[in-house]
Amino acid sequence: QVQLVESGGGLVQAGGSLRLSCAASGRTFSSYAMGWFRQAPGKEREFVAAISGGVGNPYYANYADSVKGRFAISRDNAKNTVTLQMNSLKPEDTAVYYCAASRGFGMTESFYDYWGQGTQVTVSS
Repeated sequence: QVQLVESGGGLVQAGGSLRLSCAASGRTFSSYAMGWFRQAPGKEREFVAAISGGVGNPYYANYADSVKGRFAISRDNAKNTVTLQMNSLKPEDTAVYYCAASRGFGMTESFYDYWGQGTQVTVSS
């Protein structure tokens, strides 16, 4: 069982930055791939970024086309955390952002076994 708690959301102006963090419980965090998804009002939840699991480097990451070059995902297995650095934010990035853990690795929700409660990100124009 893995419990995930997101933090770092908030209100930011367009062009600004936010850093989301996800704290995970459990001793097997390093074995899980971790992902970020988001859901905007009236829309389905969508993939944002993911980073592979396992012990040792290198880890590899995938990004949605809409965030490539602006967002960066990273993980710290010693602290059981995964971070999403979001730069050059746009109003269309406004959404609830969810952290998720997967025993596999993928870009769709079906790969993910555990989910956090989400954190709101609002980007004003």
